[in-house]
Amino acid sequence: MNAKKILRTFITVLILALIAFFYWRFYFVFAEGTKAGQLNTFQKKGMLFKTYEGKIIQSGFRANVQSNEFEFSVEYERIAEQLLQNSGREVELHYKRFFGALPWRGVQSYIVDSIYAIHGVTIPAAGESAIKPK
Repeated sequence: MNAKKILRTFITVLILALIAFFYWRFYFVFAEGTKAGQLNTFQKKGMLFKTYEGKIIQSGFRANVQSNEFEFSVEYERIAEQLLQNSGREVELHYKRFFGALPWRGVQSYIVDSIYAIHGVTIPAAGESAIKPK
């Protein structure tokens, strides 16, 4: 009886530890922030899971070794539609960074969840479908 109870307790603790690790690795928001730059590429791609992936080129000095590119994924269709229509424009994006990427959320660990500004256009309010030039 004691061996069964110990085994059951061990398995329960192991399962809870795996659940906690999975949450921490894929759902815990490690960092939040904003990035601004020119939207270089934005596309929907993938073999099994079609996800939106993009890249912005950040302005500034390029003399250092660090890259000025910011690669990100987008989970929400509404944000993806706005970015698809505005390649080449200056954008300001809000992102969340996770420790790991999920295949249905995107390839990158940086997930853009909102757009602060797209310079040269007005972002539509909820319910509007098109971005109108200023």
